[in-house]
Amino acid sequence: MECPGGLVHEDAFKDIYAKFFPHGNSNMYAHYVFKAFDVNCSGAISFKDLLLTLSTLLRGSTYEKLRWAFKLYDINGDGCITRSELGEIVVAIHELMGKKHQHDVDRKARTHVDTVFRKLDINQDGVITLEEFIESCLKDDVIVRSLQMFDSRV
Repeated sequence: MECPGGLVHEDAFKDIYAKFFPHGNSNMYAHYVFKAFDVNCSGAISFKDLLLTLSTLLRGSTYEKLRWAFKLYDINGDGCITRSELGEIVVAIHELMGKKHQHDVDRKARTHVDTVFRKLDINQDGVITLEEFIESCLKDDVIVRSLQMFDSRV
């Protein structure tokens, strides 16, 4: 039994997560996902936290799903996403997928971060607010379709 007390702490979560991504290093991305699932910021994910998050991701409105995604990217929880935070997530995704940190991969990642950041930072003030994030995402058909892909209310 992985979590006999009904709570999953970060180390156990990372171990479980790593089993789903055996070819990459899932440590950093799992850390960010753990923080987003830890609804009460208690340092542990309860069964209730798990159900609330899965309910949001599977049955929530597009706005609720985008708010959850924003929380994932807002690493320090200050209510805005910086270029640095977006970069950390992109690097974590590259590591998760097992991509080596070659110069070419790093250059492509930086270019991708710059492109996405410019798109999301509507007023170009150097930070992405929740409102900017939602507005930009709602204008992108690919993002809207991907959010609806797992919608179980169909």
